[in-house]
This record gives sequence, C-alpha cells and structure tokens, in this order.
Amino acid sequence: MSKQQGAQFLGPQQREAAWEQLQTEQFDVVVVGGGVVGVGAALDAATRGLKVALVEARDYASGTSSRSSKMFHGGLRYLEQLEFGLVREALRERELSLTTLAPHLVKPLKFLFPLAHRVWERPYMAAGIFLYDRMGGAKSVPSQKHLTRAGALRMSPSLKRSSLTGGIQYYDTVVDDARHTMTVARTAAHYGAVVRTSTQVVGFLREADRVSGVRVRDCEDGRTAEVKGHVVINATGVWTDEIQALSRQRGRFRVRASKGVHIVVPRDRIVSEAAIILRTEKSVLFVIPWGSHWIIGTTDTDWNLDLAHPAATKADIDYILGHVNSVLVTPLAHADIDGVYAGLRPLLAGESDETSKLSREHAVARVAPGLVAIAGGKYTTYRVMAEDAVDVAAE
Repeated sequence: MSKQQGAQFLGPQQREAAWEQLQTEQFDVVVVGGGVVGVGAALDAATRGLKVALVEARDYASGTSSRSSKMFHGGLRYLEQLEFGLVREALRERELSLTTLAPHLVKPLKFLFPLAHRVWERPYMAAGIFLYDRMGGAKSVPSQKHLTRAGALRMSPSLKRSSLTGGIQYYDTVVDDARHTMTVARTAAHYGAVVRTSTQVVGFLREADRVSGVRVRDCEDGRTAEVKGHVVINATGVWTDEIQALSRQRGRFRVRASKGVHIVVPRDRIVSEAAIILRTEKSVLFVIPWGSHWIIGTTDTDWNLDLAHPAATKADIDYILGHVNSVLVTPLAHADIDGVYAGLRPLLAGESDETSKLSREHAVARVAPGLVAIAGGKYTTYRVMAEDAVDVAAE
C-alpha cells in the first residue's frame, strides 16, 4: 500500500467518505469488531469479492489484540492439555506468517527453558518440544538444542546457578500484535472493504425475522446511521455477549473473559541472549525481549468488571515477580517495573472454574438468520477463525 493510501486510511476525509458509504451502500457482510479476528474476517470476505463493511467502537486492536504476550506461536503448553489439533493449526499459521504473509512483522525468537532439579523434566520437556517441532514448529527455525548448566548460564547469566541443572534451547516467534492487526485492516481496505473506527453498534436492523444490518453511532460527534448488510458477523471478542444481547437473540455459546497481566522492566535488569520460558503451577511464564525492555507474563484469572479497562492487581504483579525471581540471581522489585498492561482473552465458557483450563479452541454459530458470531481461539489462528466465520456467513 502506498503512503498516500495509508494517509487516506487514517485521515478525516476518508473517515467522512466511509461514513457516507456505510449509510448509502448495501453490503454483503458487515463485520463488527476491529480486533485481529474482525479485520481478518473483513480481509477474507473482501478477497472473495464480497462487499464488506467493518465497524469498530474504539480503535483497531485497542482491546485484546494489543495486549498479548507479543507471540505468534503454537502454544507449547497446550500439548500438555492434549490439544494437538489446536497446536498443529497454530503452527501451520505461524509458518505461513513467518515465511510468506508477514515476515516483516513475525520474527524468530530463541527461547531457553531452564531445567530444574527434577530427573523427569529433561526427557519430559524434550519429548514435548520434539513433538512441537515435528508438528510444524521447526520448519523455518532451528530445532531444539540441549544445554548443560554451564551452557544455560552462558546464554542467560542472570539465572541463579542453584535454580537449574541445564536447559533446552528452542525457537518460537514474536510479533508486534497491534501493528500486525492494523496492517491486516489496511490490507482489507486496500481490497475494497469500508472500514471505520470510533463507530459503535447500538442496535440491529431487521426485515421480518432476519437481521439485515446494524445501527451505528459515531463516537466522536454522536451521529447515527443505518448500515445494511445481508449478513452481520459479530467478532467482538470479550464483548460478544453484549452485542448478542443487542440482537435480542439467544446465543449459542457464552464468552468468559480471562485476564492476562504483563509487567515491563528495563532490558538491563535481566542479562540474557534468549527469551525465557518458565513452568508455573497453573501455566507458563514468558520473559520476552521487547526493544529496550523485557515483557514478563502472563496471568490467567477471571475478570467480571469493566471489559474496556481490565486492571492489574498487586496480587497479579506479585505472582509474576514471585515466579521470575525464583530463578534470577538479582531479584526484580516493584521499583524496577516501568509499566504494566492487562488484556482479556475471550474464552468459550466451559465446565471448568479455572480459566487456565478452558480450551483455546474457537466456535462459530449462526445465531439468527443474518447474524453469525465467532469467539474463542487465539491470536495466532486468527486467519482460520476469520475463514470459518466467513464460510458460515457465505452460506
């Protein structure tokens, strides 16, 4: 996309032109939600030749899609939960993005898994990473390499000698999630989709028993308009149930918000040439290099308050510090933290009380004639989710 087109995409003239188009044109698909799944659905539908509109109440990636662990990965820990299909699917998507779709945004990243004083851990983790590699993880990145204690400490001198007996090096990938989402949105616009931010859905249009579009409000000046579409796709993540309630239709699934907190510390507080992954009693903890800082996280807890403003608690931060400090020679303190951010995962509600045990699979449902909803999944599989949603909409 040219610089001129990019400027138009962000400028007030383009926003006004998009507002006029939303009011006057008949669309095949109206996508609600400008996170990675929503913009992915808009791009998928537009490249099929469908006439597409996308509206977002705030800004692209302003919710979950800008508050991730900044990884485009298969999810090594999901192997332990026996979600082999999800891991294989995610690794296939990672490979595509790394080599073909977005090699300028998705980059290989070396990881160190420090091995503790447990005899079973090296063969157990080695088998898991080997399976991860065989399922697609090592096509475009090096496969695992085993390290002695001295080798692991050379790679990450900040690790406490007494906390490990060795390590396993493997590769995954890192991504600028917000920039990636924005790029997908711009690409959808390039292929003809009418996309507009600060445009909130406040109701649904109907023809008999069929949903025939949405009523939107411009969040900047309060104007309202009707956007007509043959099918509406609800891709609003943790807001799925709220949009569902506006349609006055009974949903086919419920979405549960799981809060993930990350802390940001200066790069010089941890000396390591690789990212670090640690096992916790609930999940895993990542230490990811990010410019002049490290991003450390994440947590996995229920969130039932304001969806637009998830907040970290002292308990969240203490949880992260406690686990990372268990392996560091020089512990991190609260004063070392330059920033904290929290995001919400839109998980499909299930039987388990613990969000860390809920599946990261996604679901698509035809909620009512003319209305399709998609939720669940993970950032890496956004293209698969988008395709599934548009397939159902196209029917």
